[in-house]
Amino acid sequence: MSELLIFNIGELVTAEGGSALPPSRVRLKVFKDAGIFIKNGRISDIGPSGDLIKKYGSSFSIDVDGMVVVPGFVDPHTHLIYAGCRHDEFLRKLHGESYVEILKEGGGINSTVMATREAEEEALVELAKYRADLMLAGGTTTVEIKSGYGLDYQNEKKILEVANRLKDEVPQDIVVTFLGAHTIPVEFRDRREEYLELIVSRMLPDFRHLAEFTDIFVEDGAFSPDEARVILKKAKDLGYGIKVHADQLNDLGGGGLAADFGAVSAEHLDYVSSESLKKMSQNGTVGVLLPTSTFFMRGKRRPPVELFRRYDVPMALATDHNPGTSPYYSMHSAMVFGVLYFGMTPEEAFLAATLNAAASINRGNLLGTVEVGKQADLLVLNTHSWVHLFYEPDRNPVEVVIKRGRIVYEKGHHS
Repeated sequence: MSELLIFNIGELVTAEGGSALPPSRVRLKVFKDAGIFIKNGRISDIGPSGDLIKKYGSSFSIDVDGMVVVPGFVDPHTHLIYAGCRHDEFLRKLHGESYVEILKEGGGINSTVMATREAEEEALVELAKYRADLMLAGGTTTVEIKSGYGLDYQNEKKILEVANRLKDEVPQDIVVTFLGAHTIPVEFRDRREEYLELIVSRMLPDFRHLAEFTDIFVEDGAFSPDEARVILKKAKDLGYGIKVHADQLNDLGGGGLAADFGAVSAEHLDYVSSESLKKMSQNGTVGVLLPTSTFFMRGKRRPPVELFRRYDVPMALATDHNPGTSPYYSMHSAMVFGVLYFGMTPEEAFLAATLNAAASINRGNLLGTVEVGKQADLLVLNTHSWVHLFYEPDRNPVEVVIKRGRIVYEKGHHS
Protein backbone atom coordinates (compact mmCIF):
# COMPACT_ATOMS: atom_id res chain seq x y z
CA MET A 1 0.00 0.00 0.00
CA SER A 2 1.52 3.35 -1.05
CA GLU A 3 0.53 6.53 0.70
CA LEU A 4 1.58 10.16 0.35
CA LEU A 5 0.48 13.29 2.18
CA ILE A 6 1.11 16.68 0.59
CA PHE A 7 0.56 19.50 3.06
CA ASN A 8 1.12 23.21 3.57
CA ILE A 9 -0.15 23.98 0.06
CA GLY A 10 -0.41 27.74 -0.43
CA GLU A 11 -2.93 27.42 -3.26
CA LEU A 12 -4.55 24.25 -4.52
CA VAL A 13 -6.05 25.19 -7.89
CA THR A 14 -8.38 22.96 -9.87
CA ALA A 15 -11.56 22.70 -11.87
CA GLU A 16 -14.17 20.08 -11.06
CA GLY A 17 -15.90 17.35 -13.03
CA GLY A 18 -15.26 14.50 -15.41
CA SER A 19 -16.18 15.95 -18.80
CA ALA A 20 -15.13 18.94 -20.90
CA LEU A 21 -16.46 22.26 -19.68
CA PRO A 22 -17.61 24.86 -22.23
CA PRO A 23 -16.71 28.53 -21.79
CA SER A 24 -19.95 29.31 -19.95
CA ARG A 25 -19.00 26.83 -17.23
CA VAL A 26 -15.31 27.68 -16.78
CA ARG A 27 -14.73 27.82 -13.05
CA LEU A 28 -11.61 27.29 -10.95
CA LYS A 29 -11.55 26.45 -7.26
CA VAL A 30 -8.69 27.90 -5.22
CA PHE A 31 -8.14 26.34 -1.79
CA LYS A 32 -5.75 28.02 0.64
CA ASP A 33 -3.56 26.14 3.14
CA ALA A 34 -4.71 22.80 1.76
CA GLY A 35 -3.55 19.21 1.98
CA ILE A 36 -3.95 16.16 -0.26
CA PHE A 37 -3.79 12.55 0.88
CA ILE A 38 -2.95 9.98 -1.79
CA LYS A 39 -3.44 6.23 -1.47
CA ASN A 40 -2.53 3.63 -4.10
CA GLY A 41 -2.06 6.26 -6.79
CA ARG A 42 -5.45 7.92 -6.30
CA ILE A 43 -6.51 11.04 -4.43
CA SER A 44 -8.14 9.80 -1.23
CA ASP A 45 -8.74 12.97 0.78
CA ILE A 46 -8.53 16.75 0.39
CA GLY A 47 -8.91 19.26 3.19
CA PRO A 48 -7.28 21.86 5.42
CA SER A 49 -3.62 21.11 5.82
CA GLY A 50 -3.76 20.89 9.64
CA ASP A 51 -6.69 18.48 9.61
CA LEU A 52 -4.96 16.10 7.21
CA ILE A 53 -1.72 16.18 9.20
CA LYS A 54 -3.68 15.05 12.27
CA LYS A 55 -5.39 12.25 10.31
CA TYR A 56 -2.40 10.98 8.31
CA GLY A 57 0.64 12.27 10.15
CA SER A 58 2.41 8.91 10.09
CA SER A 59 2.28 8.66 6.30
CA PHE A 60 5.11 9.63 4.04
CA SER A 61 4.63 13.35 3.55
CA ILE A 62 5.82 16.36 1.59
CA ASP A 63 5.78 19.88 3.01
CA VAL A 64 5.49 22.14 -0.04
CA ASP A 65 6.06 25.27 2.07
CA GLY A 66 3.26 27.43 0.67
CA MET A 67 3.81 26.59 -2.99
CA VAL A 68 1.03 26.04 -5.52
CA VAL A 69 -0.38 22.62 -6.48
CA VAL A 70 -2.29 22.04 -9.71
CA PRO A 71 -3.30 19.02 -11.81
CA GLY A 72 -0.68 17.56 -14.13
CA PHE A 73 -0.84 19.01 -17.63
CA VAL A 74 -2.28 16.89 -20.44
CA ASP A 75 -0.93 17.34 -23.98
CA PRO A 76 -3.62 15.92 -26.31
CA HIS A 77 -1.97 16.55 -29.70
CA THR A 78 1.66 15.66 -30.46
CA HIS A 79 3.70 14.03 -33.22
CA LEU A 80 6.42 12.94 -30.82
CA ILE A 81 7.92 10.03 -32.75
CA TYR A 82 10.12 11.05 -35.67
CA ALA A 83 13.73 11.22 -36.77
CA GLY A 84 15.69 14.01 -38.41
CA CYS A 85 15.68 17.77 -37.96
CA ARG A 86 14.40 20.64 -40.06
CA HIS A 87 16.31 23.61 -38.67
CA ASP A 88 17.77 24.27 -42.12
CA GLU A 89 14.30 24.61 -43.59
CA PHE A 90 13.34 26.93 -40.75
CA LEU A 91 16.27 29.17 -41.63
CA ARG A 92 15.38 29.09 -45.33
CA LYS A 93 11.80 30.10 -44.57
CA LEU A 94 13.02 33.00 -42.44
CA HIS A 95 15.05 34.12 -45.45
CA GLY A 96 11.97 34.17 -47.63
CA GLU A 97 11.60 30.74 -49.22
CA SER A 98 8.10 29.29 -49.22
CA TYR A 99 7.11 25.93 -47.82
CA VAL A 100 5.98 24.88 -51.31
CA GLU A 101 9.44 25.61 -52.71
CA ILE A 102 11.07 23.60 -49.97
CA LEU A 103 8.57 20.77 -50.42
CA LYS A 104 9.32 20.53 -54.15
CA GLU A 105 12.98 19.97 -53.30
CA GLY A 106 12.12 17.03 -51.07
CA GLY A 107 11.87 18.97 -47.84
CA GLY A 108 8.97 19.59 -45.51
CA ILE A 109 7.09 16.58 -44.23
CA ASN A 110 8.74 14.44 -46.91
CA SER A 111 12.16 14.88 -45.30
CA THR A 112 10.79 13.83 -41.91
CA VAL A 113 9.07 10.81 -43.45
CA MET A 114 12.32 9.76 -45.14
CA ALA A 115 14.37 10.13 -41.95
CA THR A 116 11.77 8.30 -39.88
CA ARG A 117 11.54 5.42 -42.34
CA GLU A 118 15.33 5.03 -42.23
CA ALA A 119 15.53 5.11 -38.42
CA GLU A 120 15.66 1.88 -36.46
CA GLU A 121 13.00 1.28 -33.84
CA GLU A 122 15.48 1.59 -30.96
CA ALA A 123 16.65 4.97 -32.22
CA LEU A 124 13.07 6.22 -32.37
CA VAL A 125 12.45 4.98 -28.84
CA GLU A 126 15.46 6.89 -27.49
CA LEU A 127 14.52 10.07 -29.34
CA ALA A 128 10.95 9.90 -28.05
CA LYS A 129 12.11 9.23 -24.48
CA TYR A 130 14.32 12.31 -24.61
CA ARG A 131 11.41 14.44 -25.82
CA ALA A 132 9.07 12.98 -23.20
CA ASP A 133 11.64 13.86 -20.53
CA LEU A 134 11.58 17.49 -21.66
CA MET A 135 7.80 17.49 -21.49
CA LEU A 136 7.86 15.96 -18.01
CA ALA A 137 10.14 18.73 -16.77
CA GLY A 138 7.46 21.19 -17.94
CA GLY A 139 4.73 19.39 -16.05
CA THR A 140 3.16 17.25 -18.79
CA THR A 141 1.98 14.01 -17.18
CA THR A 142 -0.09 12.62 -20.08
CA VAL A 143 0.84 12.72 -23.77
CA GLU A 144 -1.13 11.82 -26.88
CA ILE A 145 1.14 10.60 -29.69
CA LYS A 146 0.12 10.43 -33.34
CA SER A 147 1.79 8.40 -36.03
CA GLY A 148 1.93 9.93 -39.52
CA TYR A 149 5.61 10.10 -40.40
CA GLY A 150 5.72 6.57 -41.78
CA LEU A 151 3.03 6.77 -44.46
CA ASP A 152 3.37 3.14 -45.45
CA TYR A 153 2.27 -0.05 -43.75
CA GLN A 154 5.62 -1.07 -42.28
CA ASN A 155 6.65 2.32 -40.95
CA GLU A 156 3.27 3.38 -39.59
CA LYS A 157 3.25 0.09 -37.69
CA LYS A 158 6.79 0.80 -36.47
CA ILE A 159 5.78 4.21 -35.10
CA LEU A 160 2.70 2.82 -33.36
CA GLU A 161 4.79 0.05 -31.81
CA VAL A 162 7.30 2.61 -30.54
CA ALA A 163 4.46 4.65 -29.03
CA ASN A 164 3.19 1.59 -27.23
CA ARG A 165 6.69 0.74 -25.98
CA LEU A 166 6.88 4.19 -24.44
CA LYS A 167 4.07 3.27 -22.08
CA ASP A 168 6.65 1.20 -20.20
CA GLU A 169 9.60 3.52 -20.81
CA VAL A 170 8.44 6.95 -19.57
CA PRO A 171 6.55 8.13 -16.47
CA GLN A 172 3.72 9.71 -18.45
CA ASP A 173 0.52 8.04 -19.57
CA ILE A 174 0.73 7.60 -23.35
CA VAL A 175 -2.34 7.73 -25.59
CA VAL A 176 -1.81 6.43 -29.14
CA THR A 177 -3.45 7.75 -32.31
CA PHE A 178 -3.12 6.34 -35.83
CA LEU A 179 -2.56 9.15 -38.36
CA GLY A 180 -1.73 7.26 -41.51
CA ALA A 181 -3.95 9.81 -43.26
CA HIS A 182 -1.49 12.62 -42.57
CA THR A 183 -0.75 13.26 -46.24
CA ILE A 184 -0.34 11.28 -49.45
CA PRO A 185 3.19 9.81 -49.53
CA VAL A 186 5.43 10.66 -52.46
CA GLU A 187 5.32 7.17 -53.97
CA PHE A 188 1.50 7.31 -54.10
CA ARG A 189 1.26 10.86 -55.42
CA ASP A 190 -0.27 9.66 -58.72
CA ARG A 191 -2.10 6.75 -57.10
CA ARG A 192 -3.89 8.34 -54.16
CA GLU A 193 -6.84 5.96 -54.43
CA GLU A 194 -4.44 3.08 -53.79
CA TYR A 195 -3.15 4.75 -50.64
CA LEU A 196 -6.69 5.34 -49.41
CA GLU A 197 -7.44 1.68 -50.04
CA LEU A 198 -4.29 0.67 -48.13
CA ILE A 199 -5.45 2.69 -45.12
CA VAL A 200 -9.01 1.40 -45.19
CA SER A 201 -8.39 -2.25 -46.07
CA ARG A 202 -5.15 -3.03 -44.24
CA MET A 203 -3.86 -0.36 -41.87
CA LEU A 204 -7.05 0.40 -39.97
CA PRO A 205 -8.01 -3.25 -39.38
CA ASP A 206 -4.46 -4.38 -38.59
CA PHE A 207 -3.56 -1.50 -36.27
CA ARG A 208 -6.66 -1.60 -34.09
CA HIS A 209 -4.71 -3.21 -31.23
CA LEU A 210 -1.99 -0.55 -31.51
CA ALA A 211 -4.03 2.67 -31.45
CA GLU A 212 -7.00 3.99 -29.50
CA PHE A 213 -7.85 6.80 -31.92
CA THR A 214 -7.79 7.48 -35.64
CA ASP A 215 -7.00 10.97 -36.92
CA ILE A 216 -6.99 12.46 -40.43
CA PHE A 217 -5.69 15.73 -41.87
CA VAL A 218 -8.57 17.32 -43.78
CA GLU A 219 -6.97 20.08 -45.81
CA ASP A 220 -6.10 21.18 -49.33
CA GLY A 221 -3.04 19.16 -50.27
CA ALA A 222 -3.87 16.42 -47.75
CA PHE A 223 -7.30 14.70 -47.69
CA SER A 224 -10.64 15.99 -48.92
CA PRO A 225 -13.81 15.85 -46.82
CA ASP A 226 -15.14 13.06 -49.06
CA GLU A 227 -11.98 11.01 -48.59
CA ALA A 228 -12.14 11.67 -44.88
CA ARG A 229 -15.68 10.32 -44.67
CA VAL A 230 -14.56 7.00 -46.16
CA ILE A 231 -11.67 6.64 -43.72
CA LEU A 232 -13.60 7.84 -40.67
CA LYS A 233 -16.55 5.55 -41.36
CA LYS A 234 -14.25 2.55 -41.48
CA ALA A 235 -12.43 3.68 -38.36
CA LYS A 236 -15.66 4.17 -36.46
CA ASP A 237 -16.98 0.78 -37.57
CA LEU A 238 -13.79 -0.79 -36.21
CA GLY A 239 -14.23 0.90 -32.84
CA TYR A 240 -11.58 3.61 -32.99
CA GLY A 241 -12.17 6.90 -31.26
CA ILE A 242 -12.25 9.73 -33.80
CA LYS A 243 -10.06 12.84 -33.94
CA VAL A 244 -9.69 15.23 -36.90
CA HIS A 245 -7.05 17.75 -37.99
CA ALA A 246 -9.53 20.40 -39.11
CA ASP A 247 -9.66 23.86 -40.65
CA GLN A 248 -6.01 24.70 -40.08
CA LEU A 249 -5.29 26.55 -43.33
CA ASN A 250 -8.74 26.76 -44.93
CA ASP A 251 -12.36 26.29 -43.97
CA LEU A 252 -13.25 22.91 -45.46
CA GLY A 253 -15.86 22.20 -42.82
CA GLY A 254 -13.51 19.88 -40.95
CA GLY A 255 -14.85 20.82 -37.54
CA GLY A 256 -18.39 20.01 -38.59
CA LEU A 257 -17.23 16.79 -40.23
CA ALA A 258 -15.59 15.77 -36.97
CA ALA A 259 -18.82 16.46 -35.10
CA ASP A 260 -20.84 14.46 -37.64
CA PHE A 261 -18.73 11.40 -36.81
CA GLY A 262 -19.00 11.94 -33.06
CA ALA A 263 -15.32 12.85 -32.81
CA VAL A 264 -13.96 13.45 -29.35
CA SER A 265 -11.97 16.38 -30.78
CA ALA A 266 -11.33 18.58 -33.78
CA GLU A 267 -7.85 20.08 -33.76
CA HIS A 268 -6.20 23.29 -35.07
CA LEU A 269 -9.38 25.17 -36.12
CA ASP A 270 -7.74 28.45 -37.11
CA TYR A 271 -10.32 28.82 -39.92
CA VAL A 272 -13.29 27.06 -38.32
CA SER A 273 -16.72 28.40 -39.27
CA SER A 274 -19.76 29.24 -37.18
CA GLU A 275 -21.61 26.34 -38.78
CA SER A 276 -18.93 23.87 -37.73
CA LEU A 277 -18.80 25.29 -34.20
CA LYS A 278 -22.57 24.89 -33.87
CA LYS A 279 -22.24 21.21 -34.78
CA MET A 280 -19.31 20.74 -32.40
CA SER A 281 -21.30 22.29 -29.58
CA GLN A 282 -24.30 20.07 -30.25
CA ASN A 283 -22.23 16.87 -30.46
CA GLY A 284 -19.82 17.56 -27.61
CA THR A 285 -16.68 17.71 -29.77
CA VAL A 286 -13.80 19.47 -28.00
CA GLY A 287 -11.85 22.07 -29.95
CA VAL A 288 -8.11 21.49 -29.45
CA LEU A 289 -6.27 24.74 -30.20
CA LEU A 290 -2.57 24.80 -31.07
CA PRO A 291 -1.25 28.32 -30.51
CA THR A 292 2.46 27.50 -30.64
CA SER A 293 1.94 25.99 -34.09
CA THR A 294 0.05 29.01 -35.41
CA PHE A 295 2.69 31.32 -33.94
CA PHE A 296 5.66 29.34 -35.25
CA MET A 297 4.13 29.22 -38.73
CA ARG A 298 3.41 32.97 -38.53
CA GLY A 299 -0.19 32.14 -39.36
CA LYS A 300 -2.36 34.86 -40.82
CA ARG A 301 -5.40 33.81 -38.84
CA ARG A 302 -6.12 32.61 -35.33
CA PRO A 303 -9.03 30.54 -34.04
CA PRO A 304 -12.15 32.65 -33.42
CA VAL A 305 -12.16 32.31 -29.64
CA GLU A 306 -15.15 34.66 -29.36
CA LEU A 307 -17.17 32.24 -31.52
CA PHE A 308 -16.12 29.34 -29.31
CA ARG A 309 -17.60 31.32 -26.43
CA ARG A 310 -20.73 32.26 -28.38
CA TYR A 311 -21.47 28.64 -29.29
CA ASP A 312 -20.15 27.31 -25.98
CA VAL A 313 -17.62 24.91 -27.49
CA PRO A 314 -15.14 23.44 -24.97
CA MET A 315 -11.55 24.49 -25.68
CA ALA A 316 -8.43 22.44 -25.01
CA LEU A 317 -4.79 23.32 -25.69
CA ALA A 318 -1.86 21.25 -26.98
CA THR A 319 1.70 21.78 -28.17
CA ASP A 320 1.36 20.04 -31.56
CA HIS A 321 4.99 19.05 -31.00
CA ASN A 322 6.53 18.21 -34.39
CA PRO A 323 9.77 19.04 -36.22
CA GLY A 324 8.31 21.26 -38.91
CA THR A 325 5.65 23.59 -37.57
CA SER A 326 5.79 23.43 -33.77
CA PRO A 327 9.03 22.26 -32.13
CA TYR A 328 7.60 23.12 -28.70
CA TYR A 329 7.56 20.81 -25.69
CA SER A 330 5.85 22.87 -23.02
CA MET A 331 2.16 22.98 -22.20
CA HIS A 332 3.06 26.03 -20.14
CA SER A 333 4.02 27.72 -23.42
CA ALA A 334 0.78 26.59 -25.01
CA MET A 335 -1.13 28.14 -22.13
CA VAL A 336 0.78 31.42 -22.34
CA PHE A 337 0.28 31.68 -26.10
CA GLY A 338 -3.37 30.74 -25.64
CA VAL A 339 -3.82 33.80 -23.44
CA LEU A 340 -1.46 36.38 -24.94
CA TYR A 341 -1.78 35.34 -28.61
CA PHE A 342 -5.22 33.73 -28.97
CA GLY A 343 -7.07 35.86 -26.43
CA MET A 344 -8.19 33.18 -23.99
CA THR A 345 -8.66 34.07 -20.36
CA PRO A 346 -6.20 32.58 -17.86
CA GLU A 347 -9.02 30.46 -16.44
CA GLU A 348 -9.90 29.13 -19.91
CA ALA A 349 -6.28 28.32 -20.65
CA PHE A 350 -5.77 26.56 -17.31
CA LEU A 351 -8.85 24.43 -17.90
CA ALA A 352 -7.77 23.83 -21.52
CA ALA A 353 -4.47 22.31 -20.35
CA THR A 354 -6.01 20.14 -17.64
CA LEU A 355 -9.62 18.89 -17.58
CA ASN A 356 -10.59 19.80 -21.15
CA ALA A 357 -7.34 18.40 -22.52
CA ALA A 358 -8.01 15.18 -20.63
CA ALA A 359 -11.58 15.06 -21.97
CA SER A 360 -10.27 15.47 -25.53
CA ILE A 361 -8.57 12.06 -25.17
CA ASN A 362 -11.45 10.47 -23.21
CA ARG A 363 -9.64 10.73 -19.87
CA GLY A 364 -11.74 13.38 -18.12
CA ASN A 365 -13.11 10.89 -15.63
CA LEU A 366 -9.57 9.99 -14.55
CA LEU A 367 -7.35 13.05 -15.08
CA GLY A 368 -7.37 16.82 -15.23
CA THR A 369 -8.63 17.84 -11.80
CA VAL A 370 -7.63 17.40 -8.17
CA GLU A 371 -10.62 15.52 -6.78
CA VAL A 372 -11.15 12.51 -4.56
CA GLY A 373 -11.09 9.35 -6.64
CA LYS A 374 -9.05 10.74 -9.52
CA GLN A 375 -5.53 9.68 -10.43
CA ALA A 376 -2.95 11.54 -8.37
CA ASP A 377 -1.19 13.43 -11.18
CA LEU A 378 -0.03 16.67 -9.59
CA LEU A 379 2.41 19.52 -10.07
CA VAL A 380 4.05 21.54 -7.33
CA LEU A 381 4.75 25.01 -8.70
CA ASN A 382 7.46 27.14 -7.11
CA THR A 383 5.35 30.27 -6.86
CA HIS A 384 2.74 31.79 -4.55
CA SER A 385 -0.08 32.08 -7.12
CA TRP A 386 -1.22 30.09 -10.14
CA VAL A 387 -1.46 33.40 -12.04
CA HIS A 388 2.35 33.34 -12.31
CA LEU A 389 1.91 30.72 -15.03
CA PHE A 390 1.01 33.71 -17.22
CA TYR A 391 2.61 36.58 -15.32
CA GLU A 392 6.08 35.02 -15.69
CA PRO A 393 5.64 33.46 -19.12
CA ASP A 394 9.23 32.31 -19.72
CA ARG A 395 9.97 30.80 -16.29
CA ASN A 396 9.23 27.14 -15.76
CA PRO A 397 7.73 27.03 -12.24
CA VAL A 398 7.51 23.23 -12.00
CA GLU A 399 9.32 22.10 -8.86
CA VAL A 400 7.92 18.59 -8.43
CA VAL A 401 5.91 16.27 -10.69
CA ILE A 402 3.83 13.53 -9.08
CA LYS A 403 2.44 10.75 -11.28
CA ARG A 404 -0.01 8.24 -9.79
CA GLY A 405 1.07 9.34 -6.34
CA ARG A 406 4.79 8.88 -7.00
CA ILE A 407 7.37 11.62 -7.37
CA VAL A 408 8.78 11.25 -10.89
CA TYR A 409 10.55 14.60 -11.27
CA GLU A 410 12.13 16.95 -8.78
CA LYS A 411 14.42 19.89 -9.47
CA GLY A 412 15.71 18.49 -12.72
CA HIS A 413 15.97 14.87 -11.60
CA HIS A 414 13.39 12.19 -12.36
CA SER A 415 13.09 8.50 -11.64
